[in-house]
Amino acid sequence: MSDTASFILACDIGGTHITSAIVNAKDWTILPDTLVRNHVDSSSDAKSIFQNWSSTINLCQQKHEVTINQIGIAMPGPFNYEEGISLMKNQDKYDALYKLNVSHGILEGLNNKNCSIKYINDAAAFLQGEVYAQQLQHKPKVLGITLGTGLGSAVWSKGHKAFDADLWNTPYKDSIFEEYLVTRWFTNRFEQLSGIKETGLKEIIEKHQETAAFQQLMLEYRIHLIDFLKYFSELHCCKDFIIGGNIAKAWNLIDQGGIFSVYHITHAQYAEKAALIGAASIFE
Repeated sequence: MSDTASFILACDIGGTHITSAIVNAKDWTILPDTLVRNHVDSSSDAKSIFQNWSSTINLCQQKHEVTINQIGIAMPGPFNYEEGISLMKNQDKYDALYKLNVSHGILEGLNNKNCSIKYINDAAAFLQGEVYAQQLQHKPKVLGITLGTGLGSAVWSKGHKAFDADLWNTPYKDSIFEEYLVTRWFTNRFEQLSGIKETGLKEIIEKHQETAAFQQLMLEYRIHLIDFLKYFSELHCCKDFIIGGNIAKAWNLIDQGGIFSVYHITHAQYAEKAALIGAASIFE
């Protein structure tokens, strides 16, 4: 890999932001001085959105002395990742980009028109970034889970780009898996058990960790999570997991009794940086 090709400009695009940075593909590290983050009004017109994205990329490029011709973008779905066509509609974000060629829109505003742009799903980018940054590429397959306000799931296989497993709405009990594994389950169930309303898991832990209601809450959550790991593992014939998200920060309280020991669980370490590393790694 030449010096020029060893640097890739990566972007993580969300509903309200774009983050860009340059990644060194020799060791999959982010150059911290190149990190740029901007707010995006995803309800505005297509021209404004593209100008915002392009100016962020231009600013990131200006922070590095070598011209970069490869841009990897982590993008939420629905999106045609091969063709670069946005399929988001009625999701309170980027309606103006529906069925537009995003690459053309971005390139129009770039100082360097000779860029190759590739895309990856944002949940998949998180997993792929963690795999590369933690040097886990030797594994044949790794499954990724993010536990927070929503349930994210992705699959990475050696030699292939990670993809969104899209398991959040899989039927479970009287609803779907997401309703039993995310922050709102903790707050709703804790209120049922204790009569006390808290805003999130962090507050429940800080104020009520010694209570019987908390012990019951964690007991039930462990069962839901082990059921999901079992389902995901059997679906993709893999026992290697990377788990991240805000709920995973309480893993020392979740992992009690050894029920998770049948799986090999690695913890996510790179937070939002993982998506940038994952976006860059699609050029490997």
